[in-house]
Amino acid sequence: MTLQLKVPSMACSACAATITKAVTAIDPGAVVDADTKTKIVKVETQQGETAVREAIASAGYPVA
Repeated sequence: MTLQLKVPSMACSACAATITKAVTAIDPGAVVDADTKTKIVKVETQQGETAVREAIASAGYPVA
């Protein structure tokens, strides 16, 4: 499944790395592309959208 999520508080490469780490913690095979300019995180994952949203939010970056 491919998700496209808006993360307004993502501001830098460290933010993107934290989000990537949070997603790969719940799905080690996930492919994450976090764009700090557009604030869009694209995720290819086997997990459901709710699980991905919760993982990103628990890392400190609520999904809009």
